[in-house]
Amino acid sequence: MLGQHASVVAPLLLGAVVTSEGADQPVSIRVTEVEAYGGVGEDPGSHAFRRLTPRNATMFGSPGLAYVYFTYGMHWCLCVVTGPPDEASAVLIRAGEVIEGLDVARSRRPSALRDRDLALGPARLTTALGVTGDQDGVDLLAAGSPLRLTLAQRAVGDYDVSARTGVGGAGAETQWRFFLRDEPSVSPYRRAALRLRAT
Repeated sequence: MLGQHASVVAPLLLGAVVTSEGADQPVSIRVTEVEAYGGVGEDPGSHAFRRLTPRNATMFGSPGLAYVYFTYGMHWCLCVVTGPPDEASAVLIRAGEVIEGLDVARSRRPSALRDRDLALGPARLTTALGVTGDQDGVDLLAAGSPLRLTLAQRAVGDYDVSARTGVGGAGAETQWRFFLRDEPSVSPYRRAALRLRAT
C-alpha cells in the first residue's frame, strides 16, 4: 500500500492504528482524519514544495517513516512518509480516537473535556501519543519500533473529502483531506487565516 503518492495512500490510512510505546502504558489511536501532501514543484501547501531542506528531509525518505515536525513554535505534528524514496510525499495524521491507554492520554491532555477531544487535531494527537521530534525518522512499520503504524485490515468505504485545513495560497483548494463520516473525533474544517502585511 505504501510506496505510492500521498493522495492515493491517505484514504487507505483511515482506520489504521498508531501506537506509541513509552515509559507508561502504550497509547493507541485509531486514525479518523488525514491530509495528503505532495512533493517538489507539485503541491504549494507542502513543506517540500520548493526543495529538500534539513527540516523536511524525512519526507524524501523511505515509505513508512515517521515525519515529525514542529509548528507555530509550540506543536509537534506526525506524518507518514508514503514514498517512493527521493520523491517527497507524506500523509499528516490529523485526528483519531484513543482506543488504548486512555488514562495516559487523559493525563497528557488534562484540558480535554471529553475523550473524543483527546486526539482531535494534529497537535492534540501527538500530545496524547507522547510524540516529539525524537521520533522523526522512526520506521513506523518495524515490529519493535517505539512508534508503530498498524494498517487496517481493509479500506474504509465511508469517508468524505475536502480541502485541507489551514492551507492557504495556491494549495488552499486541493481536495486532499480525508475523514471518516459521522466520526466525533474528526476536527472541524478551518480555512487558512488571512495574514496582513504591515505597511
